[in-house]
Amino acid sequence: MSKKIASAAIRGANQVARQAEEELEKALAEHGPDKKVELPDTAYFLPVIYAMTGYKVEKIGDMQEVMKKINNLVPEEPKDKVWTPYLGPTLDAGMATLFADEIIESLKYVEEPIPYHLEENCPPEGDDFWLGAANDNMFRKRGLEFVDGSAPGFAAIVGAAPSSEIAADIARELQEKNLYVFMSGANPDGVSFAEQLRQEGVQMGWETRLVPFGKDITATVFALGFASRVAMAFGGVQPGDYRRNLIYNKNRTYAFVLALDEVDDIKYAQAAGAINFGFPTIADTDIPEILPTGICTYEHVVAMPKQTEEEDIYDEIVSKAIEVRGLKVEVEEVPVPVSYGPAFEGEIIRKEDMFVEFGGQRTPSFEYLQMVKDSDSVEDGKVVVNGPKIDEIEEGSQLPLGVMVYIYGRDMQEDFEPVMERMIHTYFNQASGLWHNGQRDINWVRISKAAKEEGFTFENMGDIIHARMHQEYGSVLDKVEVHIHTDEEKVKELREDARDAYHQRDERIMGMEDTDVDTYYSCVLCQSFAPDHVCIITPERSGLCGGYTWLDAKANYEIIPTGPNQPVKKGECIDEELGQWRGVNEYLEEASRGNLERFSAYSMIVDPMTSCGCFECIATILPSANGIMTVPREYDGMTPSGMKFSTLAGQIGGGIQTPGFIGHSKLYIASEKFISADGGFRRLVWMPKMLKEEIGDRLNERAAKEGIEDFVSMIADEEVATTEEEVLEFMQEVGHPALEMEPMM
Repeated sequence: MSKKIASAAIRGANQVARQAEEELEKALAEHGPDKKVELPDTAYFLPVIYAMTGYKVEKIGDMQEVMKKINNLVPEEPKDKVWTPYLGPTLDAGMATLFADEIIESLKYVEEPIPYHLEENCPPEGDDFWLGAANDNMFRKRGLEFVDGSAPGFAAIVGAAPSSEIAADIARELQEKNLYVFMSGANPDGVSFAEQLRQEGVQMGWETRLVPFGKDITATVFALGFASRVAMAFGGVQPGDYRRNLIYNKNRTYAFVLALDEVDDIKYAQAAGAINFGFPTIADTDIPEILPTGICTYEHVVAMPKQTEEEDIYDEIVSKAIEVRGLKVEVEEVPVPVSYGPAFEGEIIRKEDMFVEFGGQRTPSFEYLQMVKDSDSVEDGKVVVNGPKIDEIEEGSQLPLGVMVYIYGRDMQEDFEPVMERMIHTYFNQASGLWHNGQRDINWVRISKAAKEEGFTFENMGDIIHARMHQEYGSVLDKVEVHIHTDEEKVKELREDARDAYHQRDERIMGMEDTDVDTYYSCVLCQSFAPDHVCIITPERSGLCGGYTWLDAKANYEIIPTGPNQPVKKGECIDEELGQWRGVNEYLEEASRGNLERFSAYSMIVDPMTSCGCFECIATILPSANGIMTVPREYDGMTPSGMKFSTLAGQIGGGIQTPGFIGHSKLYIASEKFISADGGFRRLVWMPKMLKEEIGDRLNERAAKEGIEDFVSMIADEEVATTEEEVLEFMQEVGHPALEMEPMM
């Protein structure tokens, strides 16, 4: 092993230890030993110290004991280069460095103001974009991904790339590999990798897996603290069992350090700390290497210096790091000019960043996947754009959109159509610069200016669907042809055919009851936007997006057993009226990472189901009318609640439970279980005329079963009432049944 590395790591550890000791002495003098100290909202104390020693640091005075451990671990600072034929002293220096890092960083939270931005994602502007340590809520949301494989590991980047353009390229490649990117530290000129991404307009935060922990090099410990918590929470590693912590992270958390630009003594010390977790370091400068294996899977420290001026090592540094770490990453090949992968699902395209948008109540739109029985009628891979193309429109345009997908397969079934169709939502969102929301004929799509500049076209939307359908549903389909329509007249014409198909699909579920089955199905398709949201689909309650019925979810599970729809055994009935079952609640708690405990299938007041952002309708209480109103996404007028659809969506989106509000499908309105615990359909006192016309026949049929004729005519709409007072007056005129019901609240 290199003398230079050992000497540098030990010198660096001594420097960080002295800084920690000085900061601790200062904190003791200012606040006293009993002052509480903690990282934000965590039950893991200072997680690296806790994981490695079992020691709980709860107040400043507890850090004095940790300083003793640090001083015992750090070898005396060498006067000359140290020859160490084994890693022991270097590993001790690395571990002492991480303990000292954690003292320094946690003491920052004692001071006011707190130095880190506290939101999940970085603000679009400003300098306070450093996120600091992940709290337990964020850790639960993201840590599970390191267990289920959706995030195989992370790259801890210290320093800065030679340019902001190279930094953006490195970050994008890591995202494409589904890795998280944890950033800390700066180069000798004070420039950090995260600041380079900000300069390039790259969206950072937990949602995009680009996480800027802190500009100080000591913030590197937050990456190792995250790994420590994963091992303790999901790997069964007990606090203090440093050996099992190493084994778990070496075998399960595929992480590595990218050391960019000059590597000084303190960075050597940080790298030595990472080796204690089985995480190697790959550098872009000519530093000494540790090539023998032992602690890490393969090499411990690898250098990739440029040999010539023309050489571009940054095209290869990520793949080299993945190779050294022993990570096997499968990258889906989707033939588009923008980056593609699950890491981009949380990306948001703001209006100012948009080149063109479709639908979203602004233009007519729909998406419809149709099974074709004749093989010769489908040309696999064919993508046709009918209407204006991206190079023929101006920036900021709003176009109609009809997405027609024609599928042929020997094993295709009609029941698979809505299942595959709904996946367009995921497939589009995984493309950087392409954003999708909604479904069926309420879809909303945006393409960013950046994607347009990179060469993204309307044809590429078809390329995505073709590639992803083959990758995911290749067992049941043989051919995929896609037509993208942007001509308004054609979109409107084809939309009517699509609506007929939607109606026929909905009819297939009619007649089934929740009591007919012992298994419901979940849908977590929208967790990229709403991480805590879990949709529970029953025979009498379709998915709130309107795209999935119980039969659709069942079919998708049969095709893809590991997909977004999973069987949920009802289990013991807790409350028949509310619609609560023990098995459903247990699944809900697990799927929401512990953020939700209960769900009522039949109530919008007691433990209502969460909403993402793809709901067809939103219902809310009108207290003085003793009833509820519901408004569909397409309606852009004011409602008697005093809020438009967009404002209502802000009240319930994001996966939170909001009593008195629910997102739901249009089909659910005529269900016998529609808020049955709260009084059912009789509570409907207002809805827009367009919705009455669309679901009126079904709702009247439902009401007639209980002796109420022409019920829809008793429901106020925007033509007779735009305020809650006017709704009540109309109810009194028509004798609405809600007037005789018990108070809702």
